[in-house]
Amino acid sequence: MRKDDVHAVASAPAEARTGRRGLLFVLSAPSGTGKTTLVGGLVERVPDLVRSRSYTSRGARPGEVDGVDYHFVAPARFRDMIAAGAFLEWADVFGRLYGTGAAETERCRAAGRDVVLVIDVQGARQVRRRVQDAVSVFALPPSFEVLEERLRGRGREAAGGSDLERRLRTARREVAMIDEYDYVVVNDEVDACVDRLRHIVLAERSRAAAMRERTRGIVETFRTVDSPLQRTGAD
Repeated sequence: MRKDDVHAVASAPAEARTGRRGLLFVLSAPSGTGKTTLVGGLVERVPDLVRSRSYTSRGARPGEVDGVDYHFVAPARFRDMIAAGAFLEWADVFGRLYGTGAAETERCRAAGRDVVLVIDVQGARQVRRRVQDAVSVFALPPSFEVLEERLRGRGREAAGGSDLERRLRTARREVAMIDEYDYVVVNDEVDACVDRLRHIVLAERSRAAAMRERTRGIVETFRTVDSPLQRTGAD
């Protein structure tokens, strides 16, 4: 199990807790932008940030491990989970079902860990409706031409094939929705883009609302503790 696995939170020791409720980050990007690579680098650089493992009805690709890359479930079970309200969000992406477990996400946030979801624009809209404090980020490729080149180079989409054309059409629709997001980053170079994402996480952690529980005790000392000057009556 990877150290950033959301399920590791259930057994996290008490000292690992941060004294605050974890934040929820949503990252969306067109297929081929490199969002999985970006989030992998992000959770390595930022303590107490975990990536949620999505459920999917598709089969595992070579090298993928159940419970590490995704939770692979049969389509029928996925539909049962939808009916049971088990997902924070779910979407049909190119004929395959993907979803985020609601219970796992809540356990992680309650333990003080921040969670990042790697989901498409459909799922991001669902999360924003259900989670008012979710922070959304859209990752753009440097250009449409670069995205097409990356997709062709991945090997899973045949050059000029219908799957490639479908992904490019979908990318056009997704990019048109960037104004719905709180932040936009450009993945022109992986390390630089991961650093931009890291700064977003750190900035959101420093917001007054996010810091309220952690700083409550400090603020209280300004209300209750007398300084030596006050005790002696000096100005």
